[in-house]
This record gives sequence, C-alpha cells and structure tokens, in this order.
Amino acid sequence: MEDLKLGKVDHIITRFPPEPNGYLHIGHAKSIILNFELAHEFKGKTHLRFDDTNPAKEDTEYVESIKADVEWLGYEWDELFFASDYFEEMCNRAVLLIKKGKAYVCDSTAEEIRKMRGSLTEAGMKSPFRDRAVEENQALFESMRQGEFKDGEKVLRAKIDMASPNINMRDPVLYRIAHATHHKTGDIWCIYPMYGFAHPLEDAIEGVTHSICTLEFEDQRPFYNWIIRECEMENTPHQYEFARLNITNTVMSKRKLKQLVDDSVVDGWDDPRMPTISGLRRRGYTAEAIRAFAREIGVAKADSVVDTKMLEHFIREDLKLTAPRTMAVLKPLKVVITNYPEGQVELLEAEINPENSDMGTRQIPFSREIYIEQEDFTENPPAKYHRLFPGNEVRLKNAYFIKCNNTIKDESGKLVELHCTYDQETKSGSGFTGRKVKGTIHWVEASQAIPAEFRLYEPLILDEDMEEGTSFMDHINPNSLEILEGFVEQNIAEAKSQDKFQFFRHGYFNVDPLNSTRDHLVFNRIVSLKNTFELPKR
Repeated sequence: MEDLKLGKVDHIITRFPPEPNGYLHIGHAKSIILNFELAHEFKGKTHLRFDDTNPAKEDTEYVESIKADVEWLGYEWDELFFASDYFEEMCNRAVLLIKKGKAYVCDSTAEEIRKMRGSLTEAGMKSPFRDRAVEENQALFESMRQGEFKDGEKVLRAKIDMASPNINMRDPVLYRIAHATHHKTGDIWCIYPMYGFAHPLEDAIEGVTHSICTLEFEDQRPFYNWIIRECEMENTPHQYEFARLNITNTVMSKRKLKQLVDDSVVDGWDDPRMPTISGLRRRGYTAEAIRAFAREIGVAKADSVVDTKMLEHFIREDLKLTAPRTMAVLKPLKVVITNYPEGQVELLEAEINPENSDMGTRQIPFSREIYIEQEDFTENPPAKYHRLFPGNEVRLKNAYFIKCNNTIKDESGKLVELHCTYDQETKSGSGFTGRKVKGTIHWVEASQAIPAEFRLYEPLILDEDMEEGTSFMDHINPNSLEILEGFVEQNIAEAKSQDKFQFFRHGYFNVDPLNSTRDHLVFNRIVSLKNTFELPKR
C-alpha cells in the first residue's frame, strides 16, 4: 500500500462500523470483505464497531445478527467496540469545542435549521443563537445532559462557516436530545452525538488508520477532518471513499429493507428473497461465493450497477463441484409402466456428481410406478418437442427408454396418469448402443419418493420499468415466490438444514433451515442451472 511505502503510517488498522438498526445486506458484505482483507494483506488489524448513537432505531437483535454475519463470512475481528463505549469522552470533546468557541447551543427546530442551511447556490443563514457566550453554551449543554429539556427543544451545533460551498460545513448538528432507552447504556444518557460527530472521534480513539467509506461520505470528509483537528485528537485517521455496491433488481438500503419487513411484503429479514446476508444464507448462498463475488467487483471510485447474474455466476461456480446431483419432480404426473413386473424394485446406479468423480455413486430405485414432470408430457406436441407424447419414446435419466401408449383422465377430463411401456434392453450404463431417442427426462420412483416442498424465487424488485419519482414499493414483483409440492429421491430423505443439491434440470437447492423438518422437507431454489453471464476479460 502506498501509505506504508511513503511512511504516512507504519501499520494498518481498519474497521467495519455498522449501525445496529437493521440486518446487513450484500453491500455491507463488500465493505466487510474490503476492510478485513485489506488489513490482513498488510498484517494489520480490523475492528468491529457498532455505531450505536441512535437509540430509537437500535436493538440488541441487530447487534447479534451483525456479529453472526461477519463470522459466517469467515472473518474474526481483532477488537469489538461500541460508539457508546465513548459517550463520556465524546461529551467532553463537545465541551472542548464549546470552550474554544467552536460550538453553540441552538434553539431552532429541525425544520428551521434545514431552511437556514441554504442550498448549493445560496449561502446559509446564521442562527440567531450562534453568538451565545461560551459560559451560556456550557450551562445550556449541561442542562441538556441533565434532561432539563424536551426532545427537539435544543441541539448543539458546530460553529464553522454558514457561507461554505460545502453544505456539510454550515454549522452541522453535533448533539441532539433523545429521551430514549439505549440498548447498551439504558437511561444514563438523554443526549446523543450525531453520526457525523461520533464517527471521526471513534476512529481517532481506536487508532484507526484507514477509515473506508462509500462515496456519499466524500463531501463530509472536510467535516470529518475538522472534528479530528478541533477536538485535538491524538490520532489522525484518514477517510477513503469507494463506490457502494448496487445490484439490479435489488434494494440496497436498510431503511427500505425494514419497510419490506414492517409491511409484511416479506416474511422477515432472513426471507430468501431479501438481499440481506441472513437471507442469502438461508436461500443457500455460500460465504465462499459471496467473497469471490466481492473480490471480482473490486474497489472503484465511480458508482455503477452490477448485474444480479454476476452473483448467480459465483454460486454456480462454487456448487457445481460440491453439490450432489439427484432428481426431484416439482409438478408430478404419475406414470405406470405396464410391462414392468408388479412388486419389483431394482436399484440403478448413477454418479453423485459427474463433474467430481471423487464423490462416488448413488443407487436409485426403479419400479412399475414413477413420477415425471407435468411439463414433460403433452398430447399435442409442437414442432421439435422431444419429450413424452402419445406414441413417442424418451429416455428416463439413468434408467430405460419408455414409450407412452395411453392417457388416463378423470371425469372432468383432467389428465391423472400415463400408461407406458419400457424397453428392458435400453438400461442406462449397460453398454446399450442400439437405437437412439432425442429426449431425456427426469423422474422419481413412486413407492419410495419423499414428499417435499419447493420454493422458487424470482427478483423481488422489478427494475425494468422503474419510473423516476415512483416508490420502490410500486415495483414489487407479485410473482417473487412460487411454492410447489412434489417429490425427491429417497436417497436424500435424511437431508439436513443447509444441505445443498443440484436437482436435474431445475437448479441448485438448499434445505431451508427454518421450515424444513424430517417429516416435511422444504427446499429453497438458490439459482437455476441456466447461466448466460460471462465475466469480463481482463
């Protein structure tokens, strides 16, 4: 790193500083990976620090979920801190600013302060309370701390420059009153530092050398440096900005994600449709795939949007050599093989994963009755339809050729069953080299099939027709979840939480860790098999 070469620093300390006001999402994963791996590369340290300065929105639940996410991604923090650990020192630094004439207590309302800040083309207006005497400001700030004022009645503001071209330097608020119980400090405090004031102080107190932020904080860097300097901090951290992660069909805001949860659009923060780390984990994404995705994106200074297919590419790459392959029928249609002996069950053999011979083979039961997919049969086939239809012959994956002879329907005319015959000489793997068929379909033997629930996911947000000025809530995909009841092979009857499989033709699936039980298996589709994404050539 250039800073080490130039002697700006002799060691590296980074930090990941989430606010415990929601669950982490894939964008935070990029920040976690960047901070931890940067420090590791240069034999430095990384702190996990909770910026818990807003008690009204924070909760211990979020703290624990964030710790679990960081650990699941494969990282260990060197130190664990909370902004609330420094509340007393922050308060003392605020008093220092008051004594130096660099801060004052303002009675203006939030709306009045907003109006007085001006705009990009107009200078701000000075507060009528800006020239209060130092002694009065000290007394008022102490009264604020003692709880003598109501929420919003007063704030402490920095005294910088109301004519600054950078709006962030126009006397920003440092402290506000909030009579709310804090998840860690309880009711000890009723004044809380603003994030812009607390963040640089936390970095300086901890000796952070590289404060890595997203681009929206670039304009706040002068204020960050002002706080470090005017509060006379011993350590001088430096802020560096990078582009935040934006992904198609994805909301990347904890506030918006919380709205999805609060409005019951999803079933919780860990709903597999959510881009939260816990949602991705429940759906079946692996930490390895997310790390590879973040590394491929890299660090950029310009905002851009990454195609969701890129993330899907990395989970496919991770699972294709490790996920056992088996068969599942999601929309079952019963098939009776009329010339197969009644009561007989034979075991066929197939590779567990053709791309990884070390995984060995599995045995598949085969009998007179099987299930196939409804979509693999039609009475009126279109051109180039190579699956099953009356009079046509197909291969059953890892088994025999079967030919459809009759269709059985109920009184309403609904198809309920097919009657087929099989050719005993066409057994898969037996060396058969005779006639060929154009279609191969998957199946599950009926007597030992395991009933299962399958959850298929589509993007939660429809970007394609997003109109400027509309709410993201107007673009919720009503078809983001489809639930099907079908069957899986008996060899995965003992599948456990988070076990992953590739179901022939359907994609990669994960055993749901919350709803799946031994008596009722539930599979979340992680991603389909189709992959049209190609990494850019370097």
